[in-house]
Amino acid sequence: MKCETSDVKSFKGNCSTATAHRHVLLLLTLVSLLGSPLLAQAGVPTTPTDSALEREATASFNRAEYDQVLKRWYALPPGATTSKLLIRLAFHSSMKLGRPEEALTLYLRLIPTEQLDDPVLLRPLALSFLTSHVRDPQEFLRAEAYTILAELGLAELQAVLEDGLLDSSILVRARAVDAIGKAGLAGKSGPLRRALTDAMPAVRIAAMNALSEANVADITPHLIEVARTDDGPEAVFAYAALYRLGRQDMLTDITGAATLPEPDVRMAALGVLGRLKRPSGLSVLSQAVYDPEPSVRAFAAGALGDYGQAGGVAPLTHALGDEHARVRAVAATSLGRLGIRESQPLLRALARDTSLQVRASAAEGLLRLGDLSAISLAAELAKHSDPSIRAAAAHALAATSDKQAMEVLQALLQDPQPQPRLSAVKALGASGAPVMPLLKKSLQDSDLAVRLAAAGSLLQQLRRSDAVPSKLRKNNIGITDLR
Repeated sequence: MKCETSDVKSFKGNCSTATAHRHVLLLLTLVSLLGSPLLAQAGVPTTPTDSALEREATASFNRAEYDQVLKRWYALPPGATTSKLLIRLAFHSSMKLGRPEEALTLYLRLIPTEQLDDPVLLRPLALSFLTSHVRDPQEFLRAEAYTILAELGLAELQAVLEDGLLDSSILVRARAVDAIGKAGLAGKSGPLRRALTDAMPAVRIAAMNALSEANVADITPHLIEVARTDDGPEAVFAYAALYRLGRQDMLTDITGAATLPEPDVRMAALGVLGRLKRPSGLSVLSQAVYDPEPSVRAFAAGALGDYGQAGGVAPLTHALGDEHARVRAVAATSLGRLGIRESQPLLRALARDTSLQVRASAAEGLLRLGDLSAISLAAELAKHSDPSIRAAAAHALAATSDKQAMEVLQALLQDPQPQPRLSAVKALGASGAPVMPLLKKSLQDSDLAVRLAAAGSLLQQLRRSDAVPSKLRKNNIGITDLR
């Protein structure tokens, strides 16, 4: 701005005005700078833009560079705002790398506890807990993982299940065979056929059971050879496999084996007769509760529960008075499995047994018969100083979905010992109550076996919810959700 010099007063006034304008412009510039996003966010964690991070993480994920996705995720400063897409990429990367514990943390960020679960994310997450430990260094954890997989019967895991047949552990190989059979894969699994010649009888027996239950008839020559040459329990299971494949005459051999001198052979025969449920088997099972060996009597009591007919009440009533607690306990559970309500007085009398394990079995039997008064007995046992008794109480409560029972199980999830927590988690898996939040919390348990069991229970619950009409589904807090 040019100042006129012809008039001193005018010159001073105009120049003052110009100076004021320059000050205003300077202040506006400073305000603009101070108000810019760069300075306004001073003191707040800054990161590359979400879109840039998403592009980089997506590119890494598509190249199967899952560790790079997580590297970017963990490089974010605490408190930084992130997009759902970035969290999902980190979630799936954690699962691809077999790190389900990390994936769980990310899932809880995506789906807070008060929201409905997303089965599309939760199911593979729970499954990852199991599949990531099928090669765990500890044998009992591998066996636990395969045992749970056998209960679930998932055909999609054929490669994982067959991999278990190569395990150094006899127990793991046997559980893997069971899992292949339960998944409906026995008829098309080459490795399972090779298990017929495994070095250990337990694995060979499991393979015979799985293949014969799948009606794989071309194993008949092998079964006949085993039946001809073996004189132990393996021969009994070969008889049973042949019977399933159409050799009705084998029932006579199985029945005869139930009276042989060797207790393990008798137990094998009784177990087979219980599962076959043939009318002629009832008299053999009934007589076996008088066997001189306590282990055989207990096996007979369990087989009568498998048999599942009212004719088993009389021999089981006799077994309730056996001198060995194990026999009484198995008999109590089997009576409940028969579902005959007239048995309730017998079980109520057993609720005062000198053995606490028997009392727990009596509670289970009563709950199976719909007698909810047994919950108070289980709740009392759940406070016992012996963790095995507390675990037995949790196991008994699996027979009901009553709210009071769920409260006892929830308390047992906080038990200082892992054994009761493990039983409680498994019991919740069998429940029809809305227990998903409890199971998700148990995925963070300090004991790995409990976490595996929680994963299995979650998968059971998800399967159950898939079978329930959508109008009747409940959300995480027990409110009916109309979808």
